[in-house]
Amino acid sequence: MTAHQGEGRPDNIRLEAAATLHGVFSERVRLSPDATACRYYDSATGQWCERTWSEMDGEVSRWQSALAREGLVAGDRVAVMLANSPEWVIADQAAMRLGLVVVPVYVNDLAGNAVYTLQDSGARLLLLENQTRWQALATVGERLHEIVRVVMVRPGRESRKTAIASGGADGSDVGLAGIQESNGAGFVCPLDSWLPALSGEVPCFASGAHDLAAIIYTSGTSGRPKGVMLSHHNILSNVRACLQAVPLSCDDLFLSFLPLSHALERTVGYYAPVVCGATIVYTRSIQQLQEDMVLTRPTILVSVPRIYERMYAAIQTRLATGPAFAAWLFNVAVEVGYSHFEYAQGHGSWKLSHLLWPWLEKRIARKVTDKMGGNLRQAISGGAALSPEIARVFIGLGLPVLQGYGMTESSPVVCCNRLGKNRPASVGLPLPGVEARLGENNTLQIRGPNVMSGYWNNLEATAAVLSADGWLDSGDTATIDEQGYVTITGRLKEIIVMSNGEKVPPADIETAILRDALFQQVMLAGEGKPYLCLLVVPDEDRLRAVAMQVGIDPYPAVDLAGSKQIRDMLLKRIALQTKEFAGYARVRRITLIAEPWTVENGLLTPTLKLRRKQVMERYGAEIRAMYEGHHVT
Repeated sequence: MTAHQGEGRPDNIRLEAAATLHGVFSERVRLSPDATACRYYDSATGQWCERTWSEMDGEVSRWQSALAREGLVAGDRVAVMLANSPEWVIADQAAMRLGLVVVPVYVNDLAGNAVYTLQDSGARLLLLENQTRWQALATVGERLHEIVRVVMVRPGRESRKTAIASGGADGSDVGLAGIQESNGAGFVCPLDSWLPALSGEVPCFASGAHDLAAIIYTSGTSGRPKGVMLSHHNILSNVRACLQAVPLSCDDLFLSFLPLSHALERTVGYYAPVVCGATIVYTRSIQQLQEDMVLTRPTILVSVPRIYERMYAAIQTRLATGPAFAAWLFNVAVEVGYSHFEYAQGHGSWKLSHLLWPWLEKRIARKVTDKMGGNLRQAISGGAALSPEIARVFIGLGLPVLQGYGMTESSPVVCCNRLGKNRPASVGLPLPGVEARLGENNTLQIRGPNVMSGYWNNLEATAAVLSADGWLDSGDTATIDEQGYVTITGRLKEIIVMSNGEKVPPADIETAILRDALFQQVMLAGEGKPYLCLLVVPDEDRLRAVAMQVGIDPYPAVDLAGSKQIRDMLLKRIALQTKEFAGYARVRRITLIAEPWTVENGLLTPTLKLRRKQVMERYGAEIRAMYEGHHVT
């Protein structure tokens, strides 16, 4: 057998024999108890540690016993608000063994959004990092009456002292004294006092394949998040199809940094490795991602486009500040490497320049890929559109970037490119067993065993996207070519309709503009207007460099926003990046914004998607000013 044969490989679990997510985990423990399940960094000791599947299973049993003591019944919801870690997986598996439904909550989300998720789902128990997190929720969570227990997984010394002082002498059953007890949200206690010593029979609930496994809330880019109901069968069918399209094995090493609250990371970065017996490495932080990649040398990277965009920007910065010959040689390597890729894919002819590729790969490309660990065999991008130019650079350097498409409502993967069938401008072919078609206004519609049963407590929203015969309306516009490749062309609800009737997909133009590293964040506006304008959060260092080019004092940077010379220079750079778009899609006005858009200030979702409505509201005056006194025909 080959090294990566997917589900047919002996170390892969046959999903027909394990109908539930926790059944698959138990089967993995049985098949390879002493293999390494995960690696993680212990900040207390400053050391990287490992846990085997057997060790993970022992902890799952302890947590399972602790949950059973809470008087919860099958179907009750358990909220997990933890960073990616072994504890996230342990909590998930322990809950599912009791028939409980897991509700992931983003660690870095605004407190108000997290509280909404807890309230809407009716969560009975909350697992979170520490008392600081709980205090943030307690200040806005006046109606968290359903919660009977709050468990702090990493309380720290200070939090534990406070907990003991406000409760029992051993720190158990600690009340909310000093932490907004008026919330009526039950009891707060540290993990070590909540977990029992494992002894005797551990209670279990016989779940079925079609029982509810999770309620995953959408990112809420256009309103309140909706709770997507996914069964064990929904998710496992998606895992099976993903492994058929992108084969994995027990030799693979996954780098886990995309939040496990994100459906893509949960399915592809957690459940798929369980099925194939791969090892998961939990990174220390996004800030230390590049260092962790070099240190752990992963073979599989699952990410949203923003990470690839940052890597691309870093490469462009080094090229811009280095020798001109080095930049020229880098571009040659990309050109030759991408041409070689197209030939291998059957899309191009052989060229004499391909003879240079082994030398270019060794001397140029490997210097870049080594900074990503030097061992990546597949880099998967999903969650949003990846710029074809960025994909082209990485593929040209020999890194197989496979763009895919999905949504939480489809567990989540719908389409993806394959190693031998990779068209970077598309999101690939539908997964085995998943159907895709175009509906009204060319919206992409999806049907398959991975499609949700509906939204939690929201029949109206369910009926709006899910037909009686099982077709899910994605809300994204697309094309499907004669070979079945799907290309996403826009978001129906985000299409800008200008006053002249022209329709503009903002995400495509924004993605093109962001290829220029000077632009850190951008948002297009122009609904009902005669032309397009743009809000720009610039890279300050690059903005100062532009100022020096036009003879303007670059300090302080905040004064540069009012310079017409600067704006004209930036408009020229924007025009260069968007020249492939129609003339009516030209950006005519820009406004520079000093404050970055973040999750903390409510302008990004926890998955780093732009909250357009909130940005429009925050900068409404600036947008209106770009249209005052200007009449463009």
